Amino acid sequence: MKKEFKTLDCTLRDGGYYTNWDFNKDLVFDYCKTMEVLPIEYVEIGYRSTPLNGYLGEYFYCPKHVMAELKALMPTKKLTIILNEKDIRGHHVEELLKPCLKYIAMVRIAIDPKNFKRAIELAKAIKLMGFEVAFNVMYMSNWKQDSDFLNGLEGLEDTIDYFYMVDSFGGIMPNDVIDIMTLVKTKTNVKLGFHGHNNLEMALINTITSINEGCEIVDCTITGMGRGAGNLKTELFLTYLNKVKNIEIEYTKLGKVVALFEEMKKKHGWGTNLPYMFSGAFSLPQKQVMEWVGMNRYPMSSVVNALKNQTEDIKDNFKLPTLQKKEKIYNSAIILGGGKSAKNHNNAIKKLINKEKNVCLIHAGARNVSDYLDVKCDQFYALSGFESEKLLSNINDHTKLSQTCIYPPFPRVMGTVIPKEIKSISKELSSISFTKSSTESPLTIAIQIGLDLGVYNVFLVGFDGYDALINQTQQILAQENQAIINDLLLIKNLNVLALTPTKYKNLSTSSIYSLI
Repeated sequence: MKKEFKTLDCTLRDGGYYTNWDFNKDLVFDYCKTMEVLPIEYVEIGYRSTPLNGYLGEYFYCPKHVMAELKALMPTKKLTIILNEKDIRGHHVEELLKPCLKYIAMVRIAIDPKNFKRAIELAKAIKLMGFEVAFNVMYMSNWKQDSDFLNGLEGLEDTIDYFYMVDSFGGIMPNDVIDIMTLVKTKTNVKLGFHGHNNLEMALINTITSINEGCEIVDCTITGMGRGAGNLKTELFLTYLNKVKNIEIEYTKLGKVVALFEEMKKKHGWGTNLPYMFSGAFSLPQKQVMEWVGMNRYPMSSVVNALKNQTEDIKDNFKLPTLQKKEKIYNSAIILGGGKSAKNHNNAIKKLINKEKNVCLIHAGARNVSDYLDVKCDQFYALSGFESEKLLSNINDHTKLSQTCIYPPFPRVMGTVIPKEIKSISKELSSISFTKSSTESPLTIAIQIGLDLGVYNVFLVGFDGYDALINQTQQILAQENQAIINDLLLIKNLNVLALTPTKYKNLSTSSIYSLI
């Protein structure tokens, strides 16, 4: 049976948000060979972009050799690239798209509705080069309240081939699809498309609804891989087409490539979860949720609490007593990180604490707290995100906690969720004065505690750094820690010394054993 609509798979483009647009060559080969035998008309291979700051992989730029390779692997498919309208202007088009002419059939443009008029000029320049052109207009769930931009669709039938409705927040319901499509049809005769996100696991039913209402092209990705909660699963949609429309599917090849992406999913963890569900239901940006979840710093409860606060316009849930700044109450602060060296040199660290006068121990996180419960010095726990829960789980008997828990200044980005067991011994910083790199990092909090207590020696132990082969989360944390350390080293009249091996740059290092 012939389909009355077209399908576009955009795995390499949308999935790139998790891999920084780099994919294993063998994986791409298997993916392309599978696409070639599936009933999918368009395959979007990535972004095409002008140079931007920071590293972005080959499928963000899609150089000519990549397009040539993928076209050779998928000769019968209409290859597609997408432009991010906020970064591209008409004068970029000739240089950016001329190398694409032999390989690319359609150019899509990702558009914020507020820039709709500006995007029309870009589309005209692209159309003149001979490409099919599609508008991917974001924030569909807001269109009922803010639809004035749709008036710009009048007369665009010769400029764009498809007008895509993009459920950016993943919160659209089937009735919304019907209502919005009805509205759009009053403005244009351009063919309609739908790109659904899966925050509320409505991507399949919303896509089916859009087809039933006349959509002529819809999007999907293998295993739903895509920004935030991801998209309609290609394998699910094709199975639906096999069942309902008797369209033949090469399940053996499809199954192989799905298995490869499922293996990758174990590392990157795309797909919906409670924070994405909440953000979808209340049309909150996925980018922020993706950052919070991807950092692996915050528990689900904190992320949902932060999102709930946004919907209610609450800056924070409550204020804690403030840690009072003091002059030179301690000579030195030992700041304890979570690296293996903190455990490996446990005895030496304790001997240094016993030897030093007027020293305090500040835990940058809760990983090693149970090893130091018997130490006879004042201790402070720098806490954010998961660290409160870690503190309690690492100490079976919370009555043993007689030290002070310190949180970032009010208001905290995530709001405040503090276990009742430690609320009475919890305080907050009055401010973060030495860095703007991160206010939520346990390292930032730990350093600020030391500064507020007036120390002039900061000894860092357990800040091992990471090996060259690290995952994306570790890379982000390593970069964050390095930026915080760089700011720390700018403070005058402060002696900063690493006492255990470290891969962080610029730090003066000495052996803890030389001091005991």
